[in-house]
Amino acid sequence: MISLPPSEHDLHAYVDHQLSDADRRVLEAWLASHPEQAAKLRAWQQDAQQLRAALGGALQQPANPALEPALIRQRRQRQARRHLASAAVLMIAVSVGGFSGWQAREMTLVRPSLLPMTDALQAYRLIAQQGMLPADYKVDSDGDMQRWLDRYFTRATRLPDLKAAGFEPVSGRLLSTDEGPAAMVMYEDGSGHKVSFYVRPPGPKNTFLPRGTRSDGDLQAEYWSGGGYNYAMVSPTDSPAAQQLKHSLQF
Repeated sequence: MISLPPSEHDLHAYVDHQLSDADRRVLEAWLASHPEQAAKLRAWQQDAQQLRAALGGALQQPANPALEPALIRQRRQRQARRHLASAAVLMIAVSVGGFSGWQAREMTLVRPSLLPMTDALQAYRLIAQQGMLPADYKVDSDGDMQRWLDRYFTRATRLPDLKAAGFEPVSGRLLSTDEGPAAMVMYEDGSGHKVSFYVRPPGPKNTFLPRGTRSDGDLQAEYWSGGGYNYAMVSPTDSPAAQQLKHSLQF
């Protein structure tokens, strides 16, 4: 049983999901009345989930002291200071170089444009079709997929209810994008057909999406934005599941 106020060890254990259910409830009740500590833990959680998504399968390897969350956070702080220094040097170069310097800056900011929710389609291929990335969370008799998603995306829309089409959420996976963490929730029906719900931060330059549909090879994506995030439902184009979802659901 943890003591209050919690120790640094208790806070790290909470971020790394090492507390028992009882201790977690006690700590969450304490955090509700201590907003500054709660804000600090949310920042730690974002660091931890980005690290977890970036490392992927490396987390399954033997323990490595260099990967301790506290040490990683210290390294990230040092890197942030270096990035600020680099930005200052760039601004000086732009000022001195005049127009040529400004052109160089524009070149560093140019990024190739991507079709909407390309990463959602790629995630479906890697996880649903190829099985290359294991799930971070699986629903069991006591599982709650919405609660798992809310740990990382508190302002996101609720998970789509696909029961009318015969689909239930079965697993979730944290992923990483250039703009921040993303997540994919897998749904299955009784015949083993799979569809996915994907949530991610808005794209470059805070780009939100109008409601739309696109196909990519053997997959299709229904996409939209809301609550500060972009979303997509992905399914195989030639499967009964895709047609059933298209005709019976409004996202």
